[in-house]
Amino acid sequence: MVTTVQPLPRAVSVRHLGPNWYASVMGTAIVATAGVALPVPVPRVLLAAVWALSLGLLVALLAARAVHWTHHRDQARAHLLDPAMAPFYGCLSMALLAVGGGALTVGRDWIGRDAALSLDAVLFGAGTVIGLTAAVAVPYLMAVRHEVEAAQATPVWLLPLVAPMVSAALGPLLVPYLPSGQPRETLLLACFAMFGVSLLATLLMLPLVFGRLITGGPLPLALTPTLFLVLGPLGQSTTAVGKFADFAPGVVPAPYSEGFGVFAVLYGVPVLGFAMLWLALAGAHVVRARRNGMGFAMTWWAFTFPVGTCVTGAEALARHTGLVVYDWLAVGLYVVLVAAWGTAAVHTTRGLVSGELLAMPRPAPLAPRPTTARTR
Repeated sequence: MVTTVQPLPRAVSVRHLGPNWYASVMGTAIVATAGVALPVPVPRVLLAAVWALSLGLLVALLAARAVHWTHHRDQARAHLLDPAMAPFYGCLSMALLAVGGGALTVGRDWIGRDAALSLDAVLFGAGTVIGLTAAVAVPYLMAVRHEVEAAQATPVWLLPLVAPMVSAALGPLLVPYLPSGQPRETLLLACFAMFGVSLLATLLMLPLVFGRLITGGPLPLALTPTLFLVLGPLGQSTTAVGKFADFAPGVVPAPYSEGFGVFAVLYGVPVLGFAMLWLALAGAHVVRARRNGMGFAMTWWAFTFPVGTCVTGAEALARHTGLVVYDWLAVGLYVVLVAAWGTAAVHTTRGLVSGELLAMPRPAPLAPRPTTARTR
């Protein structure tokens, strides 16, 4: 008699739980960390509560994904071989990094400095290794296993390439806790190296995304929110150079320490300016898609973390230029971030309760129909 081993009842519900769900952790954590340096006071107890929520979400998702890999390995492997899903493995890295960075900025209020430092060190190390691995492995899979064409390019392709930039922006928080001398300088320059890794890789990929948008017409409705993902490398790189300038004095010798301060302004101002241009362009596409019937999907979490990186980027420029305009830009973007997070969180909760978000996804075209893309 042959017996068939059935999956655990609890495991059935996570069969279609993909790595894209880590975006909810990123989007929640950035609400906490971006609110710390605003020119208007935000109660730290609220920020710490939001960070605690992100930590809880991270733990829950790590457990659920472990069940997914244990009981639905075929589906997990299918995700790796799916060019639309594989790039989201970069979100695992960024979720770990975002929660770890939040531990040192606001989480320490609740768990203490030592526990926050230990948590950040572990999550930063794990997130950085996973991020660098994804930055190599996902493009490799796209080249040798995935069957993709230029017409299928979407901002989702940027996700594994942005992960090292998040490490670059959050790594400097650990510098003061290392022994003075070479350990501190090594970490800071390693973060600068990851800044270069992510920036150059993004500069290679972004023209494909922009070219496809211009020549191929608007993205499918469900993918339209992913246009906000382009803000991620822009805002996060501006944040990173600001962090380098914050921590370089006393860590790297002159004139390099002063050079980081100059670079923070000369790089950050034009890049954040381009981010605002892209924000307007992406917003216009979202308005159009909404009018054409775009409903909620997990892609709506793209409205959160990328906008949050622009908030932290504006805060960095406010520190290094002294211009009030960047303070108020950060405040305005933070309002957008909180509104986007609240909207995405409510819809996600409803989708979980109804079971719709964990049901088998319906196939969606990777590219819009050319006959109607420019006329609607």
